Amino acid sequence: MEIRIPFKKQQFDAREEAIIDAVNTLLSEKGFDLMTMDDVADRVGIAKGSLYKHFSSKEKLAGAAMVRLLKLTMAELEAYPDALPAIEKIQRILAWSLRLRLQGGVPHLPSTSRTLQRNLMLNLDYVAVALRVNKRFYQLVAAARAQGALNPLVPDDVLVYTLYSRACDPTVEFLLRDNRLSHDQIVESMVQATIGGFLSLEARTVSDARNADAAEMMKPALR
Repeated sequence: MEIRIPFKKQQFDAREEAIIDAVNTLLSEKGFDLMTMDDVADRVGIAKGSLYKHFSSKEKLAGAAMVRLLKLTMAELEAYPDALPAIEKIQRILAWSLRLRLQGGVPHLPSTSRTLQRNLMLNLDYVAVALRVNKRFYQLVAAARAQGALNPLVPDDVLVYTLYSRACDPTVEFLLRDNRLSHDQIVESMVQATIGGFLSLEARTVSDARNADAAEMMKPALR
């Protein structure tokens, strides 16, 4: 038997998603410390009282935004085929996070605010999904290393932390403002610039050959 979700519940959930979308944008623009509940209500176009029916504080708002982002990240990782080489999964998740950033779906890292860090550590939903994502990142890096794709001089921690930080790299905003590159070009350039230094000599040789072939194929379109 089909279970129907009441219309009011659908409206409530849709508004909650719109609120979290607004929070993502405001966290990127202002950061947690400068963002206010008034800012969020104004951005969504609702009364402040209506906002409080969904979230009781900006700490709850930021927590919900981070939980949703990490759940989306986990879902993306789980969608990759098992047979896909680990280094390609790493490149794909980086490209995915950059595209999400370009769409305004990635707030600044919690490390930009000590207050936010403390509040997130008290948010059990956030801690649970953050641990799952972090474990998966380390598993991917370990698998890529076992497959001979990574430079042995670069520690796992450096690559994992880079995956987190690149999604919030302000370079993306500068490139957007410059208006010379398309979103796809920004993503591809950032992925190549980031991952290239982590590759082993063998993996870099293969990657360079693929990039050269891709560049040759693009030449007619650029003329």
